[in-house]
Amino acid sequence: MNALINLHNGIFSRIERLSPVALPTLARLAFVATLFGYYWQSAGTKVWDRRGNEGIFDFFTLESGVYAQMFPKAFEAVTYDPSQLGFIYKLVAFAGTYAEWLLPLLILIGLFTRLAALGMIGFIAVQTWVDTTGHGAELGALFDGRYALIDERVLWVFLMAYLVFRGAGPLSLDRLFLERKSAE
Repeated sequence: MNALINLHNGIFSRIERLSPVALPTLARLAFVATLFGYYWQSAGTKVWDRRGNEGIFDFFTLESGVYAQMFPKAFEAVTYDPSQLGFIYKLVAFAGTYAEWLLPLLILIGLFTRLAALGMIGFIAVQTWVDTTGHGAELGALFDGRYALIDERVLWVFLMAYLVFRGAGPLSLDRLFLERKSAE
């Protein structure tokens, strides 16, 4: 039994020494592989029309569908006329749309990763709230044996929480700037 324990400890102590390098990098890679495209495409639907007529200034113009995605009940209440929504709705729509691009990009390159991941946790919380209250999505329950929205979002938040606590890892701009700062 001691030989088995020693073998186990020998293998996993080596793996554990790699964790400060491997895990933050793998967390960012998992985010990029699974959620980066999801958020970028979502932001794109709010800016570029479905006909594919993207122009340089379309980046500063929101499609009316953004309000249907973000404020479905309020948009319906004004009979789908975005001009009847107030300034706050427009401000939140722009901020949310650009956050869907900026926060994932920061995580991808590893710049201000902890803040970006914290922002993504907030974004996921708001997104989940809108999905359930505005779009009628069923949240589900944890530990019920069924895969539901809550199960998915808990995994997303855990991935972001890991980056908040551990940072971007060695292959990041955060590390590059930290090393440059400490060399001064």
